[in-house]
Amino acid sequence: MKDQQGLMARQAGVWLLQAVLRRNLGLDEALAAAFSTAPFSKLSPRDRAFARTIAATTLRRMGQIDAVLRHFQSRRLPPRSGPAQNILRTAAAQILFLGTAAHAAVSNAVELADADSDARHYKGMINAVLRKVASAGKEMLAEQDAARLNTPEWLWDSWRIAYDDETARAIATAHLNEPPLDISVRDDAAGWAERMEAQLLPTGGLRRETGGRIEDLPGFAEGEWWVQDTAASLPVRLFGEVAGKQVIDLCAAPGGKTLQLAARGAIVTAIDRSEARMSRVQENLARLKLTATCITADATGWQPPEPVSYVLLDAPCSATGTIRRHPDIAWRKTQTQIDGLMALQDRLLNAAADMLAPGGLLIFCTCSLQPEEGSERIEAFLAKGAPFVRVPIRAEEVGGMTELITALGELRTLPSHLGELGGMDGFYAARLQRV
Repeated sequence: MKDQQGLMARQAGVWLLQAVLRRNLGLDEALAAAFSTAPFSKLSPRDRAFARTIAATTLRRMGQIDAVLRHFQSRRLPPRSGPAQNILRTAAAQILFLGTAAHAAVSNAVELADADSDARHYKGMINAVLRKVASAGKEMLAEQDAARLNTPEWLWDSWRIAYDDETARAIATAHLNEPPLDISVRDDAAGWAERMEAQLLPTGGLRRETGGRIEDLPGFAEGEWWVQDTAASLPVRLFGEVAGKQVIDLCAAPGGKTLQLAARGAIVTAIDRSEARMSRVQENLARLKLTATCITADATGWQPPEPVSYVLLDAPCSATGTIRRHPDIAWRKTQTQIDGLMALQDRLLNAAADMLAPGGLLIFCTCSLQPEEGSERIEAFLAKGAPFVRVPIRAEEVGGMTELITALGELRTLPSHLGELGGMDGFYAARLQRV
C-alpha cells in the first residue's frame, strides 16, 4: 500500500522549496503558511518534520545537488515546467543526503510530477535523471568542493575579502550541518543542563542535540527557558548588571533579548514595528511569567518620554550569520538588499543615540557576517561626530573566549567558532557610551 502521508510530506517539501526560491519567502514563513492550511495541515508532526528536513537539506546542499543534476540533465527545464526542477532537487536530496531508498525517492518524484499539470510533461526525464543520480550521484559527491558549491559566489567573495580564504572556507563548512539546539535558562544553568541532558557552554547557555518536540522538553511549560543561539545571547551580557534599570530593546522581535533582559530584572521597553511579531514576544513573556512594556512602533520615529541609560539595538540585517539555522538566506539575499539595509541601520543608530542620557550605554548588534552591516556602520556613525566612544568588550564577558573579540574591542562571532561543539551563529556587537 502506498504511503500517502509520506507522499504528501514530499509534496510539502517541494511546496516549501517553491515558496522560498520562487516567492522569496523565508523557510520559517513558508513552514507556517504550509502547515496552517489544507492539505498540509493534515500532516502528522513526524511528516511535518520530514517535509522541513527535505526542504532545509535541499537548500543547505543545493549547490552540490544542482552540480550533480547538471551532469545528468541533457537540457535546462523551461519556466513552463512548473515545480519539475524542485521535484528533482528534493528527490536528489533524499537520495544523496537523507538516506532515503532510491526507489522510493524516484517513484514518489514521478508521482508528484504526474499530479502537476506543468511538471507531468517532464516525468519521463525526471525518472531517467533520478535513476542516474541513484546509480552514480554519491560517487560524484566525493569529488566535490562542498563548502564552495553550497555558497553563492557573492557571499563567498565577500567573506574572503572581509576575513581571509581560510576563514571563508571555515564559515561555509560550518553551514553544511544541521545545528544543535541552544537554550537560555532563567537560572541554575548547571542544574538544567543535567535535567535536559544538555551541555553547558562557556557562554552560560545550554546545548543539546535536536530531535523531538521542543514543547515536550522539561521546563518548557513552566517557562524556565527559551530557545536562543548562544551567540545571540551575548549582546545583552555586555550591559553588565541591569536589575532595576530601564532598558529599551529596539527591533525586539522575536524577543530573545527582551526575555534575557527581563529575566535579569531589567525594566524593559520592547519596540518593534511588526504587530504580529510583537504578539510572539508577548506570548513568550507570558509563558516565562516575565514582564515588559511592548510597543508596536517604528523605532526610527519613536522616542521615550525621557532619556535612558541603556539601549539595545538589534538592527534588521541580511542575517547571513544565521545561515546554519536558516539555509534559505544564502539563496534569497543579495548584495543590493544589504546596501538598502545599511541606510536603515544608520537611521536606527541615530534614533537610538537620541534616546540615551549622557553616560548611557548603547549596544548595537546584527546577526550578519558582513562588515558593512557591523563595524563599518559604527565607523561611519563615529566619523560623523556622534558623541560616543567605544567601550571595549572583555574576554570574561563572553565566557573567556578571546577569539570572539576584535582588535577594536568589538564582538565578532563566526559559525566556525565553538566548531568542535557544533558552532555558533555569526554575530557582531559594539558597545558605545554617550559622552
